[in-house]
Amino acid sequence: MPIPARRTHRLWSTFAAAVTAALLAVLLVPGAARAADGARESRPVYAYDTAIRESVWVDTRLDGDGDGRTDRVAVDIVRPREPAAQGRRIPVIMDASPYYSCCGRGNESQKKTYDADGNVVQMPLYYDNYFVPRGYAVIGVDLAGTNRSDGCVDVGGRSDIQSAKAVVDWLNGRATGYTTRTGTERARADWSNGRTGMIGKSYDGTIANGVAATGVEGLETIVPIGGISSWYDYYFQQGAPLYDSGPEWLSDYVESPEARTRCAAVQKRLVDEAPRSGDWTGLWQERDYVKDASKVKASVFVVHGMQDLNVRAKHFGQWWEALAKNGVERKIWLAQTGHVDPFDFRRAQWVDTLHRWFDHELLGYDNGVDREPMADIERAPDRWTTDRVWPPADTRATALRPATGSAPGVGALGLEPGTGTAKFTDDPSRSETDWAADLETGTPDKAGFLSRPLGEDLRLSGSSKVTVTATPTTPTAHLSAVLVDLGPATIRDFTGSGEGIDTLTDRTCWGPSAPGDSSCFLATRAATADVGATVFSRGWADLGTYADPAKGRRLQPGTPYTLTISLAAGDHVVPKGHRLALIVAGTDKDLIDPPSTRPTLTLDLSRTAARVPVVGGAGAFAAATAGPTVATPRPSAADGPSTFRPGRPVPGGSNR
Repeated sequence: MPIPARRTHRLWSTFAAAVTAALLAVLLVPGAARAADGARESRPVYAYDTAIRESVWVDTRLDGDGDGRTDRVAVDIVRPREPAAQGRRIPVIMDASPYYSCCGRGNESQKKTYDADGNVVQMPLYYDNYFVPRGYAVIGVDLAGTNRSDGCVDVGGRSDIQSAKAVVDWLNGRATGYTTRTGTERARADWSNGRTGMIGKSYDGTIANGVAATGVEGLETIVPIGGISSWYDYYFQQGAPLYDSGPEWLSDYVESPEARTRCAAVQKRLVDEAPRSGDWTGLWQERDYVKDASKVKASVFVVHGMQDLNVRAKHFGQWWEALAKNGVERKIWLAQTGHVDPFDFRRAQWVDTLHRWFDHELLGYDNGVDREPMADIERAPDRWTTDRVWPPADTRATALRPATGSAPGVGALGLEPGTGTAKFTDDPSRSETDWAADLETGTPDKAGFLSRPLGEDLRLSGSSKVTVTATPTTPTAHLSAVLVDLGPATIRDFTGSGEGIDTLTDRTCWGPSAPGDSSCFLATRAATADVGATVFSRGWADLGTYADPAKGRRLQPGTPYTLTISLAAGDHVVPKGHRLALIVAGTDKDLIDPPSTRPTLTLDLSRTAARVPVVGGAGAFAAATAGPTVATPRPSAADGPSTFRPGRPVPGGSNR
């Protein structure tokens, strides 16, 4: 793979260090032997049971809690003893999280535990067990206001991001660390070469995105798993509220008990500057990492569930597109799951790929991972395909237009401009699952439009947009737009409690264990469901944002308004014999909150269209819908997945 332009300056600036590190690896590291094909990999040659375990408090240079002294964040470190004895410096894998004491990490909700001296015993997850013997340091950072750190949680704002950025600075000699939370004895990272990779799921992956967006030197790569790219889009989409609470609830959820008593001012700001109106404010501007994608110097390995209804797929799509525009080196895995870590849906392949990724990015090994396909995509449970680039180079935004159909309430979807109107009444008791199950039946709560049955597979890859012209009967209205694959399939049951996985009773082990820190984790398998229709992309908006996405307006009943709704990114193949469908409706039950009124909306079909990313463009769609084929079996309500009932939002979810 050619080196992207934005990375050349970083590679030139670190070339000498990389060569030196490679030579030292050959000379000093037993087990780092050259493979027969010339590739390199780190080997588990260091003792885990005698690894150094220590804690450092790094000065963030902020005083978030207003106590008159700058906040220090706790950094728990596990690193091999041998390189330090040899005078060698090593790279770092960092997981910065607010969850180490309140809620736990991973499928088993592991928390940090400590010995009598306050040094970490259990570092959650497998990173330390697997990577420390291979010559990496693994560190877990308590974000400000959580566990053993000072300061306040500000939910993705300056304090959260500086919590982790300051540690990258400390690893590179640009910040001050201390051996205790309140003392004056300095701690220096003289064992680190400064090269840092950040990883984490959900909130943790979000912090990795945010730190990368500062452009901090020394951060070589990030691996965000189900990460947020803009906090506004976690709580709202185009003015439509996705949850019934704001960031103040999440802050209170993760903060340490002592932080809650000193962080009232921060909590108040999270309430005052995040109005439930859905208007864009300075608070959201500060927490938008997409706008700063041009500053990213680190490579980015994105992992996301395409059916993630916690950190929804719009997040990875807009982040990916912004990074691509700025030439950032990228890799991506897209699963059929909800909010699930790849360790729990593709374990062996994930650990191997992550190992090679960190070896390449942090140790400089030429192992070919950068020349492998950019994208791994799950097509059916445990069935994966790859793409050299993603989205594929021949993907084209294709305008598909709704039109009135042959049956009342059941419209058509094709390339030709539509005519006429379609009408529906918002029904907050109905969901996208209900709409999809009734696609071939006219119902009053939706407007549905179906393509002809496909004569060949049709692939959509990337992000879609749906532009509607709608006339409401009330001063407020919310809109939903979803894309549906109408036809029978076996999918991961992303609506189930495991969001696409079942947790088993046996364990698999990933590296050595030590007393209090096992490397063995409960195995999982795909949880599947047989469905008659699959919603594979969705988006929402408040019609009142028609003129300005940053501020809603009251509507004039009887007046038509034009609005474009952004749909979540993804990659889906609609198989031969199925139909592609577009649904436009009101409140999507359990996924957005309803408006204050219950409007009826009339769509002007001549001014309504979906722009979808078709691999092969309009020609591929025309070819797929040109000829006769077997009609799609009609789905029934019994064919649909179980009704989704999300709990209170936490970026970490049931598979934290």
